[in-house]
Amino acid sequence: MASLQEIVEYCDERVRLSEISDLPNAFNGLQVANRGEVTKIGAAVDAGLDPFEKATAAGINFLIVHHGLFWEPPIPVVGHNLKKLRVLMDADCAVYSSHLPLDCHPEIGNNAHLAKLLDLEPLETFLDFDGTDIGLIATPPGDRQALSKALQSLFPQTYCAIECGSARPERVAIVTGSGVSAINELKKHGADTLITGELKQNYFNVAQEVGLNLYLCGHYATETYGVSLLAAEVAEKFDLPWEFVKTECPL
Repeated sequence: MASLQEIVEYCDERVRLSEISDLPNAFNGLQVANRGEVTKIGAAVDAGLDPFEKATAAGINFLIVHHGLFWEPPIPVVGHNLKKLRVLMDADCAVYSSHLPLDCHPEIGNNAHLAKLLDLEPLETFLDFDGTDIGLIATPPGDRQALSKALQSLFPQTYCAIECGSARPERVAIVTGSGVSAINELKKHGADTLITGELKQNYFNVAQEVGLNLYLCGHYATETYGVSLLAAEVAEKFDLPWEFVKTECPL
């Protein structure tokens, strides 16, 4: 057992909460408190009813999520919002959210860990958001075919490729989740290849017209890493069990 305050302080420091800006009203950090004691850590991509029900059923009472509860105020506590909070309150489960801080973290971030799994060597960061680079540029270990094969292996259910760039890309950009903001920045950084979660439909045409390799691997699927790594670290630090709460999100 560990105190809620100790765990929140550890998470805040580890994700550099005070240093990293985020989207308006993302409200990173502790979003829902419990009575003050934690016995099991959980990790989930989304703060949704399904992961809340699964987490509380598994005895989790500190859940780390990537996409938190609050984005656009006000949020009336009625309907599905009330139902979600009631699940948490009934089970005394706290929720801790970390969005962009867990995308760009150089060690436990989604981008960095995906690069590691693909055996890509990080070169630099890019895609400035209010003073923080949230994207990663890396060097691939082989040609486009090898990269494609590796991505299909990691994301068999969500992998999609639009290959209109170099057959041997020298610099690969990684932006987990949504990669829309990265497209116009690629060529500025010498990259014609982007690994991301999702894009809008019009980028199928842009890829052909500009000459880009776009690998879309699922918004959810590419953002399971950061919360899992943070949860594992917290569990080890405080000698607690932890569990990833999976949801069947195909997007």
